[in-house]
Amino acid sequence: MIQDTHWLPQPPDLAPALLACVTEAGSLTERLMATSHRFGVQVLSQGASKAHPDEIALLSLPADSMLYARHVLLTLDDTPVVYARSIARLDCPVWQPILDRGSRSLGLTLFGGLPQLQRGPLHYQQLDSAHPLHQACHSMAAHLPARRCRFALEQAPLVVCELFLPALEDFIR
Repeated sequence: MIQDTHWLPQPPDLAPALLACVTEAGSLTERLMATSHRFGVQVLSQGASKAHPDEIALLSLPADSMLYARHVLLTLDDTPVVYARSIARLDCPVWQPILDRGSRSLGLTLFGGLPQLQRGPLHYQQLDSAHPLHQACHSMAAHLPARRCRFALEQAPLVVCELFLPALEDFIR
């Protein structure tokens, strides 16, 4: 078990509707699709990326490593509601073909298409504007609720981190 004092096993204090999304144990994609709003995935970038300091241990990488990252926005009615970063080892033959999916949702595969997949527990944090993921999503909010989870397939790790953008609350009330 990887210990990270900044990411906690309990979620932050949030409004009930937002808390329900942030703590969703199943597919966030399916939850967003159930809102009856048009769901979409907008790929921002994909490929080699520098590992953030709080990601190194999750993938068992040395400091200052590069990794393979997919950055997307999940949208409802073309409005960004979740920013997600999915990361794997740069040389990982298991995850790269799965992550190379264009605008198709990764969540539907992780929660139904890979029966041998192992999933770790969710961990949570309120990310402030100093965190690289907060900066990447260009939100004006002072803090963004975030969660992340580590998956393993054929013993290869994948980490998915999702930041919940302020506009999400307009769709889930």
